[in-house]
Amino acid sequence: MRIDIVTIFPDLVSAVGEFGVARIARERSILELHLWNPRDYCEDSYRRVDDRPYGGGPGMVMQAPPLAAAIREARRASGGRVIGLSPQGAPLNQAAVERLAGEPALVLLAGRYEGIDQRLLDAEVDEEVSIGDYVVAGGELPAMVLIEALVRHLPGVLGNEESALADSFGSGLLDWPHYTRPEEFEGHKVPETLLGGNHESIRRWRLKQALGQTWLRRPDLLEKRKLNKEESLLLEEFKAQLELKGQESS
Repeated sequence: MRIDIVTIFPDLVSAVGEFGVARIARERSILELHLWNPRDYCEDSYRRVDDRPYGGGPGMVMQAPPLAAAIREARRASGGRVIGLSPQGAPLNQAAVERLAGEPALVLLAGRYEGIDQRLLDAEVDEEVSIGDYVVAGGELPAMVLIEALVRHLPGVLGNEESALADSFGSGLLDWPHYTRPEEFEGHKVPETLLGGNHESIRRWRLKQALGQTWLRRPDLLEKRKLNKEESLLLEEFKAQLELKGQESS
């Protein structure tokens, strides 16, 4: 997969490819990262990419000409769809990540300041994405988040291909709790089921915990998901065990 990023801070974004799964993907030639600085396409000696907004108001707005030139160069080089990182975009979720991971190439636009000239967005951006209902200083960190999420779904990146499928939200549920050595830590033991080696019991325990954690922390996800008979039973068991634990501690 090829990802091109249009940003006035290329050194910031380039760091995402130097660590973790993105680094592995680059070393295995599964991922290519290319950076485009709109300042390189400015016609003035100050390399200015922003100006005051028409109509007044605080802050500055990114100008269309240098952004358009950088995006068009990136699009010509890659052929990718242009994704703008913006608080006004559609929320990024697992389904969107999996869809975008199927693209051979993407061009990510990282804005700054108060925003980007709307004419540029209308003409050059195919889709806008938001990583959450909050505001950060620019689109660079959201672009890096998106890259990290996409890379996990590229074949050959993870040591175990099932890892991406088992991630939180991979099945529409939060993840189950994880444990490793030692078996006891400060008086707390690993659940007995995980030590027994019965794969079916472990599968049911993990599914029960995933359902329970989702019910406790993100009930909205369960409202969107139709539970089968086994899942409904396991969730009821989780609730009953939680209630019993509460009674014992009171």
